[in-house]
Amino acid sequence: MKSIAFFNNKGGVGKTTLICNLAHYLAKHQGLRVALMDLDPQCNSTQLLLAPELCKALYWPDGDDLYGGMDGSPTIYDAVRPLEEGEGAAASTAPSPRGMNRFDVDIFPGHPRMSVFEDQLGTWFKDATSGDVAGLRKTLWLRQLLEGASQHYDVMLFDLGPSLGALNRSVLAAVDFFVTPMGADIFSVVALRNIAEWMSHWIGLYQQGVALCEKNNPGAAARYGLTENLSVTDGFGGYTVQQYSTVSIRGERRATQAYDQIINQIPSQVEDHLAKYVSDDVRASGLHLGDIPNLRSLVPLAQSANSPLSELTNRDGLTGGQYSQQRNYESIINQVGQRLYQNCING
Repeated sequence: MKSIAFFNNKGGVGKTTLICNLAHYLAKHQGLRVALMDLDPQCNSTQLLLAPELCKALYWPDGDDLYGGMDGSPTIYDAVRPLEEGEGAAASTAPSPRGMNRFDVDIFPGHPRMSVFEDQLGTWFKDATSGDVAGLRKTLWLRQLLEGASQHYDVMLFDLGPSLGALNRSVLAAVDFFVTPMGADIFSVVALRNIAEWMSHWIGLYQQGVALCEKNNPGAAARYGLTENLSVTDGFGGYTVQQYSTVSIRGERRATQAYDQIINQIPSQVEDHLAKYVSDDVRASGLHLGDIPNLRSLVPLAQSANSPLSELTNRDGLTGGQYSQQRNYESIINQVGQRLYQNCING
């Protein structure tokens, strides 16, 4: 199983729409067993995939229990609650099955309380950097869940919030790859430097912690799989640029001039700041996964229908010119999905 996090500390770049529709593409067109884990405390992926009545059943089944789901419908918080209560490892958890959504993927629903859990992760990571075994194990809480899920899925995608915090750090420490969706704005470009510096800093601290653990407790690191090498150190799988406006020039749709100036700088900025996290195989196939223009009214329509954009019909309210927008988007997402598959999944 391959694990891929979608991550940028700049928000508002269309990350949730992208990851959910790519998950649908991988399931429908690549025939893969796909799971999506919502680790953004805002739970946008959960709200997009699951109808409102299912979300209510997850988060407020009887009107007063705000922390857990109802029996048989856990959220990701149910997996980490044992860590908060003093256990050394996360609990296994079941997803909401693909038959309950139109995307044909299993989803591990998010929970707003993960933002509180993040505070604990910060404390545990500080312990981890001093070689504390418990701190290291709890920092790598997600690895156990990935190991348990590996026999059930071909790929698991992770929706992360726009943060350089402890929760996202713990996810990146566990996954194989990360992909960075970007907007055509200067702040997305600046975010690349922030991501690179942040990752370099905490990876160094983590490796220091594992070395101290082995020095102070010989054999403990091996017993708990606390390796110094993290897959994410050469796990940058590529980037997308999206939500820019286009104009028609001699029959060809192109970005407007203001956006075009920023877009032209992105490849060199990606190379400057994230090249150190790219494997030779991914570099050979290309880091630019594709460009996704502004989808205007299609996105709120898909959100209201809890549907992949490509599956919207007139019963969902699709009308007129939206059909051509839909066909264009389906072509684009298929191209991005093929490149993602090549970079992060195939082989």
